[in-house]
Amino acid sequence: MTVALIDSGFGLLPTAGWLRHLAPELDLVLLLDPEGAPWGPKTASFVTDRLLTAAHLATERGAEAIVVPCNTATVTAIDALRERFEPRVAVIGTVPAVKPAAATSQSFAVWATVRTTASDYQDRLIANFANGTPVARVACPGLAEAIDHGDMAAAADAIADATERTPRTCNAVVLGCTHYPLVAPEILQSLPAGTILFDSAEAVARQALRRLNRTRGAGSVLGSIDVVLSGRPGHLPAAALAYPVGRALAAAARVPREALISATTRSSVTAPAI
Repeated sequence: MTVALIDSGFGLLPTAGWLRHLAPELDLVLLLDPEGAPWGPKTASFVTDRLLTAAHLATERGAEAIVVPCNTATVTAIDALRERFEPRVAVIGTVPAVKPAAATSQSFAVWATVRTTASDYQDRLIANFANGTPVARVACPGLAEAIDHGDMAAAADAIADATERTPRTCNAVVLGCTHYPLVAPEILQSLPAGTILFDSAEAVARQALRRLNRTRGAGSVLGSIDVVLSGRPGHLPAAALAYPVGRALAAAARVPREALISATTRSSVTAPAI
């Protein structure tokens, strides 16, 4: 059974890692778009076209599910993707873990890209799921791009800037961009002690398995991992090796839990993956 994951860059790595951890027998196709990245500042028509093109390639490779581990692509094009491919192929999108954060936090921040932070989409998400819990919207300019380049110095600068603009009253941070879990240890180190991070990668992976009517696999045989870069077969970019999950996926190895989640990060299993 084959599952495809589509993103412009490394935002797909955490969700791919969780799928590999939970059901290592699955064949994974990782479709990145380095020629079109980043998608965040692009027009809706551009993102939709790139996503549909990648999805067609995924189905040609036998994908039975398409996962979109990208908030921008989900809000922009998930409806078009579902209209084109469901019910023949299951389509799973991503939303930030606002609901579980609101259920357990006195107040929290949502770290996201500049575009997402200013979007009506995030406003609606907070209005629908925060249940009156105070929420600070914190844009993180340059952080996703630094992660895609494996530029840890630039990522540290972006994290420090976001931390400075996060109210001290927040005892949790929702990672509102799928890239950000890759630098969760660095984020936690920058935030006040005791701060909890929430991300939705595990929830999205589990939703994909539910859509496929699969439970956690025994994993006696490892599935394949193929990489497609802007429509052409390739390998994960060297910058992906900066992250434990990237190294494991590049080697088509098992992905241990510790490569996916810090001890003080809560993977939001109950997040509203869509």
